[in-house]
Amino acid sequence: MTRSVAPTGLAGLVLGLFGFWLPAQTMAWELSGNLAVEGRAFFQTPLDPRQYDNDYSVSLEPEFAHEWDEGRQTLVFRPFGRLDARDDERSHWDIRELQWIYAGDGWETRLGIGKVYWGVTEAMHLVDIINQTDLVENIDGEQKLGQPMAKLSLEKDWGTLDFFLLPYFRERTYPGVEGRPRTQPRIDPDLASYESSREEKHLDFAARWSHYIGEWDMGLSYFRGTGRDPLFSPVLLPTGEVVLAPYYELIDQVSLDLQATLGEWLWKLEVMYRDSDSDRFTAATGGFEYTRVGIFDTDADLGFVGEFMLDERGEEATTPFNNDLFAGLRWTANDAQSLEILFGAIVDWKNGSTLLNLEASRRFGQDWLLTVQARGWVNADPRDLQYGFRQDDYLQVELARYF
Repeated sequence: MTRSVAPTGLAGLVLGLFGFWLPAQTMAWELSGNLAVEGRAFFQTPLDPRQYDNDYSVSLEPEFAHEWDEGRQTLVFRPFGRLDARDDERSHWDIRELQWIYAGDGWETRLGIGKVYWGVTEAMHLVDIINQTDLVENIDGEQKLGQPMAKLSLEKDWGTLDFFLLPYFRERTYPGVEGRPRTQPRIDPDLASYESSREEKHLDFAARWSHYIGEWDMGLSYFRGTGRDPLFSPVLLPTGEVVLAPYYELIDQVSLDLQATLGEWLWKLEVMYRDSDSDRFTAATGGFEYTRVGIFDTDADLGFVGEFMLDERGEEATTPFNNDLFAGLRWTANDAQSLEILFGAIVDWKNGSTLLNLEASRRFGQDWLLTVQARGWVNADPRDLQYGFRQDDYLQVELARYF
């Protein structure tokens, strides 16, 4: 749902800075977005007594959009803010998007702050590297911070070329002392350090070629700059607490993603090679999704998902999903309420650590969306990076009003 508005307050100030680009008679903006209330309930006593048992928060994510010049130019502003009752680090705000977009004949440019997604797999987004993860929002890595960028896209018969200049680095967000779930020991972002002497002002570069041939969609990407996944080292604070300090190194990364649509089958693969001063390694994730359409003579679809995750660093990897298998079921009702349920498990085939995950969503009317998420850790091995979450099983419920 969208409606025309004249922005006021912070939105009006930010958008007003771009007003010199726009003809005076076209200052009407389309407004959309959502306001949400979220609650989390944890079922076990936390490992750290400073952590909470339950939590609730509210979030707001409006979007202002305006087109002119017969649709060739667009300005989009999408801020995000959350107020959390327990964790000060989770009470935060961010500009997810603030972009000027110009669409030419066979090319497009974007300037400002934006979001870019690369990848095809379900359980782990291995090649997705442009935007930093907003980890205080959710530990699944789906939520991303806005990234300052200049992007040029060229559309050719043989594919699309995207070029990125990324002039400012965003540090990953982490739950605070009271936050939950979080690692044990906790990560202290105030102790972050960089390999580059320019720190967060290092100029990163990325390029991507994407194309489709018949049933095959493919992408080949290159990234050079500050890695989004930090390394960690233990630090002893004056209080006697041991915390983890993030270290952001410079990397070169080449990646490939493939997806084949063959009837009821989707075959997916992501592979990447990364080179840095600390290591050189290859990682891959891939698998399939098979969907039975109209099960039991109903409108519902049932999908079976299976994927592997492999990182040649093994137990030295910065991700817990280095020797893991994902198996899941996706049920889609295809009804007026858009009811969907996804249940899956990620199992480490070497140490047996298991993550259980349930996600469900349902619309109420045209404007309301109820989302439920549940996570639990089973047989967490002390050698696994998920070991610190072993008592953080939780249920999360969110009710969002869209406008």
